[in-house]
Amino acid sequence: MSDKPGEAARVLAALQAAGVNLLGITVLPHGARKSQLDLIPEDIGALRRAARTAGLKLSRMKTGFLIQGEDRPSAVADIANTLAEANIDIVSVQVFCAGSGCYGGMLWVRAPDLRRAAKALGATSCQMPKLIPNPGNYPSPFDESS
Repeated sequence: MSDKPGEAARVLAALQAAGVNLLGITVLPHGARKSQLDLIPEDIGALRRAARTAGLKLSRMKTGFLIQGEDRPSAVADIANTLAEANIDIVSVQVFCAGSGCYGGMLWVRAPDLRRAAKALGATSCQMPKLIPNPGNYPSPFDESS
């Protein structure tokens, strides 16, 4: 996606108009005058249809999942240590305080490591990392240059 004012808003408005529900969004610089828009849709099929209708090109897929837990010192360090002990590399992670004493974020791993990462982080309470239903491939980034 080009890095100019309004581009993310244009893409997100097209997805909104198509009724696509996004569970996670990040926008990051990606080279000279480009941005990377990472999205985790509730329904990947709906995202694909909306992108096709809006003339947006989805590029390579990433593998990952949403995490959430009790907001406390070392919460994310514990996740990183758990994955390191399982010999799983974190490709990217974005985590923020979600209020009410919890954090939430997006964590990306390489496709071959996804099942092992899910198993390593498989707790389901607010005290431990929680996988959101249907971990798998999520599109990212939008790349309209090709």
